[in-house]
Amino acid sequence: MARTRVNVSALYAALDAAKNEKQLSWRQLAAEVGVSPSTMTRMANGNRPDVDAFAALVRWLGMPAETFMVDPEDEDQKARPEEPELMAQLAPLLRARSDLGVEDVKYLEEVIGAAVRRFASDREARSR
Repeated sequence: MARTRVNVSALYAALDAAKNEKQLSWRQLAAEVGVSPSTMTRMANGNRPDVDAFAALVRWLGMPAETFMVDPEDEDQKARPEEPELMAQLAPLLRARSDLGVEDVKYLEEVIGAAVRRFASDREARSR
């Protein structure tokens, strides 16, 4: 299926994480990206950014736009069966980071892997 809609919550979460890491306010982030602060407010309320703002936001994040694109007919965006394993997606990204050493990557993979296993266990327990 065609992925033609922006997953606003995923984009907003990525921006929030980057904002916190860089210790920016939403207003500072908007200025750094080159979008209006109202764009951030609209996204916080679940509204999609316009195409120019979307392009600026993903460029600032350094992530492909496809990362935040979803199929509008897929109602459960969180648990699509065709999605690859989280660690399979994250491992190459972690290893490509020039600011992380080999030991840093190994540690992050262990921590994230433990969290993923815990979440899966919790989901399985709830579904019983």
